[in-house]
Amino acid sequence: MNSANMLAEAFDRVGEAVHAAAEGLSADDLNARLDDGANSISWLIWHLTRIQDDHIAGVAGTGQVWLTKGWADRFGLPLDEAATGYGHSAEEVAAVRVDSADLLLGYYDAVHEQTLDFVRGLDGRALDRIVDEAWSPPVTLGVRLISVIAEDLQHAGQAAFVRGVRERA
Repeated sequence: MNSANMLAEAFDRVGEAVHAAAEGLSADDLNARLDDGANSISWLIWHLTRIQDDHIAGVAGTGQVWLTKGWADRFGLPLDEAATGYGHSAEEVAAVRVDSADLLLGYYDAVHEQTLDFVRGLDGRALDRIVDEAWSPPVTLGVRLISVIAEDLQHAGQAAFVRGVRERA
């Protein structure tokens, strides 16, 4: 298996976890917070998708799906359209509300497709390209992609946990 196929497989696994966490849920379940400081499933999936969209667009030199494909308008959130959820306050988390899992998963699937288009064209040498010199050591493309996968899986797991708590209640 080459590096492009391995990355595509990892992102596919993220997609499976995202869908398992959100499919079939009502708006009440998607937007529920276990307490006032907790993240909802809506926020978790929106955030992980926004980060993936932002980071992949940045390294691929493309526009973010959120901005270029009308997803910001479809969500209609009372946030700056450039927001990704990074550093959100409890009030900002509460503002990320959706009416259906279809909206969340539609946006995720659009970002996932753009991600796969990008990673499938990579070779091993491309992963060594420096994409962010603000860190020490500078961040390579390979490290950035692994960071996105790791964050996505963490948040998808959190969403699955919230779903499980809600289903047992």
